[in-house]
Amino acid sequence: MTAERCTVFVLPGLGLDARSALPLQAELDERFRVVAVELPGQGSAPDASEGSVAAQVDAALAMIREAADGGPWMLCGHSMGGKVAAAVAARIRDGEPGIFGLLGTVLLAPSPPSPEPMPAEKRRQMLSWVAEDGISESDAQTFVDDNVGAVLPPERQRETVDAVARMSPLAWRRWLEEGSVEDITASVGTLDLPCRVLAGVEDEALGADAQPDLLADVYPRARFIALPGAGHLLLQERPGEVAAAITELWEEIAEHSVRVPAEWGTLLASPRVSARVRSTLARRALPDDPAYRPRVLSSGQLELLRAVAARVVPQPPGGSIDLAARVDADLAAGGGDGWRPAGALPDDEAYRAGLDQLARVWPEGAEARDGVLREVIAGTAIPGITADADDLRRWFEDVRVDLVREWLCHPASLARVGYDGFATGAEEVSFAGYLALGAGLRDGWEPSDLGAVVDETEGAA
Repeated sequence: MTAERCTVFVLPGLGLDARSALPLQAELDERFRVVAVELPGQGSAPDASEGSVAAQVDAALAMIREAADGGPWMLCGHSMGGKVAAAVAARIRDGEPGIFGLLGTVLLAPSPPSPEPMPAEKRRQMLSWVAEDGISESDAQTFVDDNVGAVLPPERQRETVDAVARMSPLAWRRWLEEGSVEDITASVGTLDLPCRVLAGVEDEALGADAQPDLLADVYPRARFIALPGAGHLLLQERPGEVAAAITELWEEIAEHSVRVPAEWGTLLASPRVSARVRSTLARRALPDDPAYRPRVLSSGQLELLRAVAARVVPQPPGGSIDLAARVDADLAAGGGDGWRPAGALPDDEAYRAGLDQLARVWPEGAEARDGVLREVIAGTAIPGITADADDLRRWFEDVRVDLVREWLCHPASLARVGYDGFATGAEEVSFAGYLALGAGLRDGWEPSDLGAVVDETEGAA
């Protein structure tokens, strides 16, 4: 994948609104489309029907669904928006209808999926501000002053205070009494996607010291970044550093993933794909972890398998799929194709033994490596290898099948070979089959790179 356009959906924190994303938008380059998602009671958004986190998530997903373009996207959640972002990511992971393409998340002093560790006195003070009416300008000023590490530029200070004062008192109260104390850890589970967590050193409860304990188990791929001198309002205080974190993460994502074309992303989001299939393909589309640690193979065996994969399933320059790491993860999970030759070792043992044999004769250079692999495929005895040549040949058949399967089951590969047979879920459509059957022909709902559209009336007849 090249580091091309990515949409960043920003979920502002309590008291803020869509305008809080403007400083960040100004810092990001043309590769990023920034869409601020106003949660219930923020800015001009109406209050939700009730105060649960799920109600906020429903509102956020509706806006994301409306603005999605089929291309890749990331979440950027601040404070309260961080808790909502976790629940949104979990819903996407589980096959949420209408949306596909989430590849990473950047969190800013996020409220965790567990109850937020807010000091009781602070909670009482903030509730007192909405005891009778809306938040006064004086109280909004206090909120901003208490949550920054240093004074904001005058115009940004005024805009932030204004946003806090305009927030719905009902939404403000609901977050403090319901949403912030709600425990959604069970439904969120583990979010195994690229993640950066930024937090201010001067932030009292959700700062840099607290975040690893709050989120390390939720985001196993998170990198925690402390911002000295910063408080809690990072979108206002440090938009440049937030933009740098988003850019760095996006470039890492681009290097370790393969792009799903936008038309195919739109199809994957559609009702023609069942939630279960969408969930499976969403997980496969996630970028590989550059810090992946093998679970079955040794580090050396994994590197050799990567080198073998590069010869068996060559991928174009740019982003690529780490086929070897995915094979290792499948072996650790007990996956595979369900069979092996009679008398052969179990898959994990066979991989370790086979790679150790191959390492004895693995040469430098693509041509020489292809030569060794051709001899293995032919069952030729190779000087230096002690294993039976036919046993090695049969093991390498499995290797080739596994590597090709890992490549082909990725949604970008399905697009590349022109296979959209996954689009038969029919959750909300009366007919989910195909009318156009023929090379170079397609139905109107299929991606345009599959050929010419057949007249549906003619096809049905």
